[in-house]
Amino acid sequence: MKIFSGSSNQPLAKAICSYVGIELGCSTIKPFPDGETFVKIEENVRGQDVFLIQSTSPPTNHHLMEMFIMIDALRRASAARITAVIPFYGYARQDRKDQPRVPITAKLVANLLVAAGTHRILTMDLHAQQIQGFFDIPVDHLYAAPVMYDYLKQKKLKDLVVVSPDVGGLKMAYAYSQVLSAGLAIVAKRRKSATEVESMAVIGEIRGKDVLLVDDLTETAGTLTQAATILKRKGAKRLLACVSHAVLNEVGIERLRKSSIDELVTTDTVQRPGITGVRLTTLSVAGLLGEAIKRIHSNSSVTSLFEFKGGRTS
Repeated sequence: MKIFSGSSNQPLAKAICSYVGIELGCSTIKPFPDGETFVKIEENVRGQDVFLIQSTSPPTNHHLMEMFIMIDALRRASAARITAVIPFYGYARQDRKDQPRVPITAKLVANLLVAAGTHRILTMDLHAQQIQGFFDIPVDHLYAAPVMYDYLKQKKLKDLVVVSPDVGGLKMAYAYSQVLSAGLAIVAKRRKSATEVESMAVIGEIRGKDVLLVDDLTETAGTLTQAATILKRKGAKRLLACVSHAVLNEVGIERLRKSSIDELVTTDTVQRPGITGVRLTTLSVAGLLGEAIKRIHSNSSVTSLFEFKGGRTS
């Protein structure tokens, strides 16, 4: 087995290798003067079971192209099996035609991964579960929830209500509420644009309680901060937020600084620069991904990684 990494999240790749107990594979990735990407795999991979770690975080198109080129290089170097380990799957929000004449880019990315030579996908907390069906190759879909749960359990939260900031996240919120023995509520919202949301109402009792907002992805933090504002207005005592992928841009960071959220708990699926003025806790999913890689390599079951405290996260 060999593990290689693109340039999107080298610290996570090294942490995964440390867990698995092997060195990160050696490769050269550099730009040509015209911006094209040059890749060279510096080790023999003939007949090897190869795992390529690459999050498709911003700059998304650059990291995607880099991944396709690395997969092509590995395929042409006669790797026996190539598994694309994608901790954060970009373009996942474009998973359906919700307007006339728009693409389904999540499916296009799936097609390109297979065309490049990928034999298997390992990913985490897809924005939409049905994206697994976009692939005609095996997909192992992990959840960050077990890592989040271990951290939240240590905080000994009492009188807790888990809140979904929109209807789409209700399934995830329900799973958290089950394992944390907490109540459940939802913020009904209407999206005005890609960067703005208009929260409408809270369904459920949250007055005087600690609130845990859960979501799979935040970028501009519009949904989260709007939900936090309305929850505080409705009498929530303390506000925590759990987000699997915090792909925060400047707008999102500024909104979080001004928001009522006391702590944002996220994972290292996406590499971020240092952020000040926000209480941000980053938990590592290296152990979870590393264990999945070991089991895929040995053809063992990955099912138990989907479960925690006796309940499935889906």
